[in-house]
Parts: sequence; structure tokens; C-alpha cells
Amino acid sequence: MSVTDEIKDRIDIVDLVSESVELRRAGRNFTGFCPFHHNVNTPAFVVFPDTQTWRCFSECDEGGDLFSFTMKKEGWEFLEALKHLAERAGVQLKPLTPKALEEKEEHERLRGLLEEAVNFFRHNLLQTDAGKSGTSYLQKRGLTEVTIETFGLGYAPNSWDSALDYFQSKGYSVEELRDTGLVSEKEGGGVYDRFRHRLMIPIRNRSGKIAGFGARVLDPEDLPKYLNSPQTQLFDKGKLLYGLDFARKSIREMDEVVIVEGYMGVIGPYQHGFRNIVAQMGTALNEYQLRILKRYTGRFIIAMDSDAAGQKATLRGLQIAREALDRTPEMVFDPRGLLHQEARLKADIRVLTLPEGMDPDDVVNQAPDEWRDLVKKAQPVVAHVMDTLAKDQALDDPKVKSAIASQVLPLIDDIPNAIERDAYLQRLSRLLKVNERALLSYRPERKRRPAVRINPKSPPVKDPAAREKGYRTGEAYEAHCVGILLREPELIYKVDRELGKDGLARFDEKDFQNTDFQILILLIKDALVQGDEEPRDYVTNHLPDAFSEIVSELLIQTENLDPKADKVLEDLMRAFLNLRKWQIIKNNDHYRYLQETSHENGDFKALEYQENITHYLQEKHKIDKAMKRYTSRTALNH
Repeated sequence: MSVTDEIKDRIDIVDLVSESVELRRAGRNFTGFCPFHHNVNTPAFVVFPDTQTWRCFSECDEGGDLFSFTMKKEGWEFLEALKHLAERAGVQLKPLTPKALEEKEEHERLRGLLEEAVNFFRHNLLQTDAGKSGTSYLQKRGLTEVTIETFGLGYAPNSWDSALDYFQSKGYSVEELRDTGLVSEKEGGGVYDRFRHRLMIPIRNRSGKIAGFGARVLDPEDLPKYLNSPQTQLFDKGKLLYGLDFARKSIREMDEVVIVEGYMGVIGPYQHGFRNIVAQMGTALNEYQLRILKRYTGRFIIAMDSDAAGQKATLRGLQIAREALDRTPEMVFDPRGLLHQEARLKADIRVLTLPEGMDPDDVVNQAPDEWRDLVKKAQPVVAHVMDTLAKDQALDDPKVKSAIASQVLPLIDDIPNAIERDAYLQRLSRLLKVNERALLSYRPERKRRPAVRINPKSPPVKDPAAREKGYRTGEAYEAHCVGILLREPELIYKVDRELGKDGLARFDEKDFQNTDFQILILLIKDALVQGDEEPRDYVTNHLPDAFSEIVSELLIQTENLDPKADKVLEDLMRAFLNLRKWQIIKNNDHYRYLQETSHENGDFKALEYQENITHYLQEKHKIDKAMKRYTSRTALNH
């Protein structure tokens, strides 16, 4: 991706223009009065979100992209506009060196290899006897030849070296096959075909450029059910949404996107004319993906199967941490996370519950009108949680009322809009048949705060858990750790050594749930492995502009650290061990809940859950043992 493309990828032209022009939605586009000439009668200035362009249809009769808009508005040359927008987007400008040109050519060759792979797999699907298992599966799913052709579906032969031999005969090297994820490494050396006896689904970015593949099993005994390309130069599943290249026009036209799980949830409905659907690929939805979708619409509908949207999973979603989201391929319903995204993106996020045992393509194949009705009835996140928790419950039981209120009230409290908060409070009052005053008195004191801000006026404190007015407990520990490491990056190495003494896993950015803190930890790690600058200078010089305020506040919070190096390490170790212990307790509660419900339902997974609980208890014991070394009288007085 070029620098200009990366900048356009990060800056929405509607947001940019809105800073100086009052825009109003007009169908798919936005209109306003042109800022480049006097006009107060006709809003002839139009911004096109779909193409990320603008045009004045009046006196100027000009148009362009966000670069040309900035140049015309500020009177700058292109390089000045490029520098300004790069800084805004957090993109580092680098000269186009011979190495950069070589990398660009390499990327194009790798994409060419992947396009040839699409043809290879398609040939095996349609022109070989082995491929009949794939066509048979697709026919059972009700897909037509036109749909199969449109999505470029194919078949990977049941062989360890079929693709390897074919592409080597075409002049591609093993290294290139490895770099595209078409082959995997053998333990003893050498490579083999990554995809074998699977339905192959090409995955493209929103511009339609090939990035990798998704592969579905055809033999029900094979695992995993879906296998994606590995992380490569071209394939990053956290930045891709399957089907967006087909869906973006319809999303804009309908001003609505439906987000499903699984490729067939896009392909089947597309065949029936429902073309505003995209799919996540085995990861929790992240803000990057939602911001990309925000370019096309402000209304997101998340389609969940009836199990995932049931009461058990809702409770699980209320408890589980982002770390747990990263460990499982299923969509975990995280109401708090969705509300956070809704507020930051200024979007309308809703939840659609599928009929029991049905996928989107099942619903569409059976009754297209039912799909339309389900989308129309999609509920706001808080309303969905209320109804799900209340389903099949004895709402006359005071303890049930209390349990539901204790889980819903914090969600209501997270809603930034006061009118919406009051409306949901009234709804909860009616649902539970409880006076609003009782709910207000039961409600914990509101702690309104930006996601990662720390109040710089708060005096520094020794124990991060004491900062509960600014942070929830776990995030307080996170903030304290990051604040210390920004001052003393090399302490990461000492932390690893201390953790190793007690048989604990090494320090990792995934120990932190807050995305901004994860990014800062990765920057600190980069500072430690480079050799051109002092680590603290490197962090300062490479810090994205958006993080300067956050870092300043974190440094304020840790400005009164004991100057003795061993005391700083003790402080950091206490905070970090407490963070891990807090996460373990939370995850353990999650597995205990699953274990109890599985026992009640006679589910064989109860033993598996017990293994997880045992593992967490062992880890907690190690942490408690390690903590004794940092809670001596001297340390406590620190």
C-alpha cells in the first residue's frame, strides 16, 4: 500500500471536510456550500463517501480527493498537504528508496501468484473428478454456477504437494509460496501444501485486490472447520472484512451493513439479492474494521446465532476480557465493547438474532422475507441484553430482578447520551416492574471518563488500584505499568527475568486489554530492539500525534516514583502481577459459570472447563508466591 493510499485509508474525507464545511446527508452523499467561493443559496458542493472524493458543481467546477481539498483550502503544494495529512493520519513519510520500489514489485508478484492460485483451485473444482466433492457441497448450499464464478470459489486437492509442484513449475520459488501462505513449514525442514481437500474461498480487500484464502473442510472429520491464510505481507485478517469489495456499493445505497460470521453468510444472501453483508474472519470485531465500514454507513447490524445471542453467552460477554476474545474463533457478544465502539464512532450498532440452528444463508434460502424482517427488527445493544437476560426468567423473583439490574445498569451508565440513558432506565423499570427511584438508588456512582484518559490533576499515588475513580481496577494496573515503562523501557527485560524465576509467562502486550496501551507497549518493544537512539528518545520521536496527550498524562501519574531502581522494579512487578491476578480471577469466574451450566445440561465439556479452572488456579498460586517477594515491609512502605 502506498503512503497516499495509507493516508486515505486512515482519514475519511467526510470527517475532513466537515471540519470546515457544514454537510448534510443527501441520499448516499453529503452536500454543503462550497468553501472556495461565495454562495449562500444553493448547496452545490458534494462529498462522495463511496469514492472518497468531492466536487463543486457551481462556480468552481472543480473536484478531487482529500489531498486536492487540503491543497485548495490551505493554498499548499502537494508535498505540504502530504506532510500535514500524514501527520494527522500517523503515517511516517519515507523516501521511495530502491528497497521500497523492490518491495512494491515483490507485493505485486505475490498478488499475481495468489491470482494464479485462484485459477488453480477453480480448475480443480470444476475440471477434476476430485473437485466433485466441492461442487456437491456447493449445490447442497444452493449456490448457482454464476455465484460460484462471481466469488471465484475453488477446490484444494487432497495432496501434500499438488500446489507446491504446480507453482514451482510456473517459476515461483518456495519462499514466494511461503510468503503468500500457500505452503507451511515441516518440522524437520521443507514445506507442504497448507490447504488440502478443502473448499477454497478467495479473500480480497475492499478494493478487490487478492489478499489470501479461507478454506472450509469437506470431510466432517477434518479440523479446523475453517482455515485462513496465515498472517503475511498481504493478509491481515484484523484489517479485512470478507465481501466488502462486493458489498460497499449496496451498503452505501441502503445506509446499513449487516455483519455475519462465515463466508457462506455473505455468499448465500448475495445470490438472493442481499448485498450489504460482510463477514468477520474468526476475530473479534475491532475499531479499525468498524471505522472502515463507517465510511459507507453509520448503522451496523451484527447477526448472531441463537446460541451466541442466548442468555449464557450474554453473561459470558459481560464478563470476558479481550484476551479471551483473541483465544476463540467464535463471536463473543461483548455489550460493553459494542457500546464503546458505538460512542466513539457515533454509530448505531444493533443486534440481529438468527433462528435457532440457522445461518444467514439458511434463512435466506428458506424465506427471503424472513431475513428482511429479522434485519428490520434488529435491536439496540442494551435492549438486546435486557430481553435476553429476561427471557425465561421468573421476573417476579426479587433476586432475579436484582441480578438483571446489576448487569444492565452498568451498560446504561456507559451510554453517553443522557436521553438514551433515561429511556433505557424507564424500559428497565417497566421490564422488572421496579420503581425508577429504586433503580437509581441501586445504581453505582457513575464514572464517566474517556477510554484512556487519566486526569492530570489527580495526585500521583503509590497503589494503582486506589485510582478507581479514574479507572476500573484492571485498567488502573495497566495504566500504571505503561506509565513506568515509558520512563524506564529497559525494565521489560528485568520483568521477564523476574517472571521466569516463578515459572510465569513472559511480559506480553496481550496482558493489556486497552488497545491504546497495547500500541504503546509495542512501541516500547520496538524502541528496545533498535540501536540508533536511546529507547526513551525513540518512543518520543516515533510517538503518533494522537498519543501525545495520553502519554503526558501517564507520565504525570508516575512522576513521583522512588528514584531507586530496585524500588521502581518492585512497583512495576506489584502492578503487573496484580493485573494478571485480576485477569485470572475474571477468566476463572467465566469458566466456573460455563462448568456449572454444562453440568446442568449434561454437557461433556464440563471436564474441559475444569482443566481450564485448574490451570488458572495453578497460575494464581504462582502469582501469589511471586507477590510475596514484592510485598515486604520495605516494599509496602514504598
